[in-house]
Amino acid sequence: MEASAILQPVIALGLWTGVVMIWMFVTRISWANSSGLNIQDAAHTRDVKWPSEVARISENYNHLFEQPTLFYATALAIAIMGHGDAVAVNAAWTFVVLRVIHSLVQATFNLVSIRLGLFLLSWAALLVMIIREAMMIF
Repeated sequence: MEASAILQPVIALGLWTGVVMIWMFVTRISWANSSGLNIQDAAHTRDVKWPSEVARISENYNHLFEQPTLFYATALAIAIMGHGDAVAVNAAWTFVVLRVIHSLVQATFNLVSIRLGLFLLSWAALLVMIIREAMMIF
């Protein structure tokens, strides 16, 4: 397997995070313009009462900097150590696909029971990566 195979899901999730950032920016600006919000009033975004359809996207954007940071670190460790076999790569892609679906659920209809299931499944994929790498390097 190519050494870059484990890095492809890393870049894919980074690209997805960029898509969510643009989505967040567009929805925030659109709502701000339609509601007459002075952009300066959003100097501290936590002080703005965003409607749910705008807030959900912002919250998901923040979520893409929580659990995925451990994914990035783990995938990079796997790449550096040269342990990017099929299991690691498949677990990484599984993590990314589940996080993208999680984003879409949260940003659209936001059914928490589905989000929770996706979150737990993505954690399982990440744990496969972490535990396997730990077994190889310790």
